[in-house]
Parts: sequence; C-alpha cells; structure tokens
Amino acid sequence: MKRRDFIKSTGSLILFAGTQSMSEVLGQTPATTASSGTASASVVNRPSVAPTNKFYIGNRAPLVPSELISLPVNSIQPAGWLKVILERQRDGMCGNLTEISAWLQKDGNAWLSKDGEGQYGWEEVPYWLRGYIELAYVTNDPQLIAESQVWIDGVIGSQRENGDFGPNTLGKNGARDFWPNMLMLFALQSYHEYSNDPRVLALMTKYFQFQHDLPDDKFFATRWPTIRGGDNLYSVYWLYNRTGDAFLLDLATRIDRHLINWRQKGNLPRWHNVDIAECFREPATYYLQSKKPEDLQCSYDNFHEVRKRYGQVPGGMFGGDENCRPGYSDPRQCIETCGQVEQMFSDAIMTQITGDTSWADNCENVAFNMYPAALTADMRALRYLTAPNQVASDSQNHKPGINDGGPVTLMNPFSNRCCQHNHSMGWPYFNKHLWMATPDNGACAVVYSACETKIKVGDGTVVGFTEDTHYPFEENIGIKLAMDKSTTFPLYLRIPGWCKNASLTVNGQNVVVTSEPGKFVRVEREWQNGDAVALQLPMELSVRTWEQNHNSVSVDYGPLTFSLKIGEQYDKVDPTKTTERDSKWQATADPVKWPAFEIHPTSPWNYGLVLSGSPEESFQLTRLPWPQDDYPFTPESAPLQLTAKAQQIPEWALDRTGLCAVLQDSPAFSAQPVQAVTLIPMGATRLRISAFPTASSDPGAHHWQPTSA
Repeated sequence: MKRRDFIKSTGSLILFAGTQSMSEVLGQTPATTASSGTASASVVNRPSVAPTNKFYIGNRAPLVPSELISLPVNSIQPAGWLKVILERQRDGMCGNLTEISAWLQKDGNAWLSKDGEGQYGWEEVPYWLRGYIELAYVTNDPQLIAESQVWIDGVIGSQRENGDFGPNTLGKNGARDFWPNMLMLFALQSYHEYSNDPRVLALMTKYFQFQHDLPDDKFFATRWPTIRGGDNLYSVYWLYNRTGDAFLLDLATRIDRHLINWRQKGNLPRWHNVDIAECFREPATYYLQSKKPEDLQCSYDNFHEVRKRYGQVPGGMFGGDENCRPGYSDPRQCIETCGQVEQMFSDAIMTQITGDTSWADNCENVAFNMYPAALTADMRALRYLTAPNQVASDSQNHKPGINDGGPVTLMNPFSNRCCQHNHSMGWPYFNKHLWMATPDNGACAVVYSACETKIKVGDGTVVGFTEDTHYPFEENIGIKLAMDKSTTFPLYLRIPGWCKNASLTVNGQNVVVTSEPGKFVRVEREWQNGDAVALQLPMELSVRTWEQNHNSVSVDYGPLTFSLKIGEQYDKVDPTKTTERDSKWQATADPVKWPAFEIHPTSPWNYGLVLSGSPEESFQLTRLPWPQDDYPFTPESAPLQLTAKAQQIPEWALDRTGLCAVLQDSPAFSAQPVQAVTLIPMGATRLRISAFPTASSDPGAHHWQPTSA
C-alpha cells in the first residue's frame, strides 16, 4: 500500500477537497481524453448540458438545464447489503409503524378526511408515507403497496373546490400552514412516477393555483413554511417540468421572496439542525430559475458555514442536538436522525442541480458512517440523537450537555415523534439516486452500491446495468451491461474526492485516462450485450486532524471512517415508560413486541491514539470474511478492522450529564501502557469514539484535567 503523510484539515472542507471552483462547477472542462479500441474516454467535471435527454424529464426552459436526472421510482433494484437494509426496514419499524404510531390511525385521521377536519393532521403521516411508498415500490411488496394506496387515494380525495387538500391546518394567525402538504407532495410525486395517474398532476395544478391566488397576508404566513418553503419550491418545479404552466414560475418567485433569508453571508437564519440540513439548498433550488451564480454559491456557503462552526467532526454532519449552540462543537454533540436523512436527500438534490461530485461524496459519508448507527441493526427501533463520540445510549436526561432533555439517546420505536416517521425516506431515497440519467442520453453511476437498473440510453435502447460490489468495504466495482441490440451512448462513473488513482477496464482492456478525484470518467462507445466494466477505487489509510477541535484525529480508509470497537450491552426497557413528552402510540400497540433498548459499554472507551510515522505504520488493516447475512453494519459483522496503538486517559470520563467529557488539547499525557485496540467502521458502531485525542508518554504533553462528577 502506498505510503501517505497524515492529512491535516481545519474541518469539513476536506470533504470537498475535490470540488472545483464555482466557475469550474458551472462550466464544462474535460481534463483528459483517451481512446481504447472503439471506446472514447475522458475525465469531465460534469455531463454536458448542451443536449436534452429524450427519455427522462429534466428541467424545462427557461429553467437551468438538468445536470443529472433522477430515474422514476422503482427503476433501481437494490442488491447486497442495501437490499438487506431495505428488507429490514420493510420488516421493521417503518413497515409496521401503522400498528404503533397514533398518528397513523385511520379512524378520524385528517389526512383521510374529505373536508380536512380530523385528528393527526400534521407532518407525521407524510413524513412516513414519502419513504414508505418508495420502500413499497422498490421491494414490490403487495401489502405495502396496498397500504400506500389507501393514503394516496384519501389524500387525492381530500381536495376541496378551492384547490386546497389535506388537513385544514392553520397557524395561530389563521393563515394556512402549508408545511405538512409540502411533505405529502413528495409522496404524490413518487406515486405518479409509479402509476402515471393523471389525478396527481391535476391535484398539484389546482393546489398551486390556490397558493398562487392567496393574498400576501395568507401566503406563507406561518412559521414552518417560511423556513422550509424550499420543499414547496422543489415541487413547483417538478410540476412545471411536466406541464409547462407559466403561472408556476410566478408562484416560485413569490415563494422565494416570502421565505426567511437563506442568503446571509457568514450566518444562517436558523440553527435548528433539521432546518439546516433541509433548507440550506433553497437558494440553489431557486437558482434554476434566477440563473444567478450567487444563489447557487449561497447554498455552498450555508453548507460550509455550519460545518466551519459545528462540523469539525467526522461523519459528514455537525453538532445540532437539536440546535447548534456556541461553545458546543465537541464530537459528543449529536445530530437528529431527521437531520441525517434530510442531509442525504439534500445531497442528492444538490448533485442533480450542480453535477458536482462532492455532494455525492457527502451523501456517502453520512450514509456509510453516521446513519446506520441511528437505528438498531434490525431497524425495529431508533434514537432521536446520534453523535460521533457516543459511549452510552440510554434513557437518561443528558441536558445541558445535549440541548434536548429526556431520553433522546434511547433506541425506542414508540418515541421521537418526527424521526420515528421521517427516517423512512433515508435508505429508499439513497437507493433511488444510485444511478441517474444524463442530458446526452447517457447513464451515470453516481453513488456506489450493488444494484440492478434499466435505463433508456442512446437511441432509446433499454440497457440493464448490474452493479456487483461490496463497496464501501471494498475497492472494486463491476458493472455488466445487458441489451437486446448494440447501441452507442456515454457511461459516466463518479471518481470520489478521496480517490487518487482510480483505474478502469472495459472487457478486460485498460481504458487509459488520468483520473482526477472529484470528477467523472466518461466512456462513450458502441456498447454490446454482455460488456463488462470494472472500476477500481484504491483506498488508502489517512488521518484527519481537526485543528479547531483540540487537534483531535479521525481515521479513514477510503469513504469509511473508523471508530473504537466498544463492547455493547443491549438492555430491554419498556418503550411506553421511556418516551419523549409528545410521544403517542395506539392503544393496541404491543410494547413486548416492540421493545426499547438501552446500550451500555462493556469495555473501556477513553483511549487516545498513539501515532507514529505514516498511517500504515500506525494502523494494521485486516479484512475479515463478508457476513453471511449481507449486513456489515454491526461490531460482529464488520468486514474490515484496524489494529491501532493507544493509551488510556483515565481523567477522560463521564461528566455530570452522563456524557463522555469534552475533548481537551492533544497530545494528551498518559502514564498508561501502550496497548493494541481495535477500530471498526463507524457505521457499524452504536457506541463509538470516532474523534480521538492523541496520547503521549512525554511529560511535556498536555495534562488532561478531570471533568467527571
């Protein structure tokens, strides 16, 4: 393995090390071009938008042309570990939430009411349904599809004469609260992609005309729509791309004008973690219409501003538990499960808008390193808050160490009202954006995971792509093509920003290009049935130093960050007695069938790493057998592990709030013996230390001050 020096970073900007300047992102600059037989290969910043895709709906003029185009729901069939995760989600809490959640009771539910009156008429049903319906279609599960249809038919049947639909939810000022409907529009769009039911376009047209005709004092005049109206804006453009109705562009401009200001230089208008993960992209969404580069730049600035202040940690997120607070940027600060799935979805949307691979990099970072730990391995319980450094997951109140009080780190299927429902979209939307279409009638592998997809390319030929890989746990990605006849089209393959020396073969022949991190390899040729593409993404060990977080360090191997392997003891507790204050469940919900779990450490966690020389000298990588159940996200099943040198720091203990005490400066003095410890992929750990102090036996090193109770 090639030797590397330690990588030092002042923070999250390293995630975007491969990102081009804004002028490059907005331009088209092939880096290198080569030919191999009949194949023409080049490295490009992004696909060209000069052509228009003939087979998939992209942006209609005068909107900025689509860089990448998402495929209709059910176009991508997962395989390998992702298939297992989606099956566990189907069989777990998400697929069975109708027997647990009070908000999903049908009797008297406002979402199934023709006049908008009733109970449970806010965000919970659409939060759940927009992921559940995608899950139903991708798993092709008859029971889930039928359940989805009940809600879809009810929602469509709820539209009133004035165009409004769904629960008649009003704010304190009497104005209509559009926020829940924004979420339901995503579920309706998925349903339309699956069924082509004309009722969806008719409902959305009439509803947006209703919004368009409202007076200013009733238009986006309540709290959540003014914050999260970018979701409404996204759906307006989705409909415009299908109908071309000019009034929709007027509505879009009006929405953007009525929102809080997500264009503040060096500041954000909201520091609630979910608002940030969901809404930072609003200026970039409106850029499609304004065509102002500064609008697009604002979304980049928003992303980096929160990570500059609170994101000096591994895992792609930031400390927002549930609000970012000055002075609370330690790796023990958490992120909501809602924040994680919203960030993954926003990354997918930003990839489509910009064609910038760094957004796909961040999506993978969150998906592989943070999100799996938010749920139990069987996906039957989740916790509200998850942190890069988390040494207990219990029902204790950790406030003020954590911004929220109550049992917010407990794995509980009955609690955590928003995340309980909203987590449903995380993996289905991730799966939906593995592959996308390109403007030049090509196909693009955007995010890597084993799957099968069929895409119309070139002259309209349907080509099947079978992607075989254990990525992100291995370097090799194989893609086999199947088609009825040969056809010419471009195939794009993303080169992650962390990968320095990618290589590519087509049918065993090297395709010679100088690959560049953070760009695409574009291969155009006359493709034949049975062609095989092999992409190798060599992974290297590296260490990031978080200089603004006490010079703590994290260890990466390709897209994976590694955490200390801590013994985890799961203790069942009654889910009905350990919930947050606003939790509700059905009277028939069975707490024995759906237990909550506290997770406690059974091994020491307070280690500092002892680093020497290159990463290869400090860590030994071991590959273990691939798990038989195809699920690599547990301490027992993780197929990679690192052996590291470490020293315990006895003074680093739990503080009075029951959290691991905040980090102090590295290197930290330790008189303890150097010993071997095991690190495993961060996503496989529910308890973990992912941002480590470094340790030293030198008396001149920083002497840690005890902070425990």
